Amino acid sequence: MKLGKVVGTVVASRKDEKLEGLRLYMVQDLSLAHSAKGGEWKTASKDAFVVAVDSVGAGVGETVLYASGSSARQTRATDGRPVDAVIMAIVDTIDVSGAVAFDKSRDE
Repeated sequence: MKLGKVVGTVVASRKDEKLEGLRLYMVQDLSLAHSAKGGEWKTASKDAFVVAVDSVGAGVGETVLYASGSSARQTRATDGRPVDAVIMAIVDTIDVSGAVAFDKSRDE
């Protein structure tokens, strides 16, 4: 699993039928300090982003956990579908070494 932030949506009006009904998001990798890896989204390298299918009802601006590779096809929403990344959790808090590094209720 990786930590990321949903920074945008992807709309594809023509796609494989197995992708019908799935919401696609742009997810940027985050560090433990909750900062964007690769810098701000406008200047970050393409490797700092992934297009991920949402399986939990996430939205733009949320901090999420996502999986990639074969693990991405192990949720109910993605089983048997041609996806390489899936958002599978919305993060509420991150505690690192006894200190709160992120709290959704304070960062909204």
